[in-house]
Amino acid sequence: MKEATVNRYYYQSHQQLREHLDAFINAYNFAKRLKTLQGSTPHKFIVKTWGQSPELFHLDPTQYNMGLYT
Repeated sequence: MKEATVNRYYYQSHQQLREHLDAFINAYNFAKRLKTLQGSTPHKFIVKTWGQSPELFHLDPTQYNMGLYT
């Protein structure tokens, strides 16, 4: 994460860094398909796991959608 953000870009303010980190994390969680998750995104994998074993979770992960908790 550090390599993809602060090691690659210059930020003029802390707010600019925060905005870029939010965008990076949203892209990773909702768009990045990972081989280790059989081609699923982290969010889809968590929602699928929650559907199979909801007792493992404290909160319903389906309430989180891209852009709603920035």
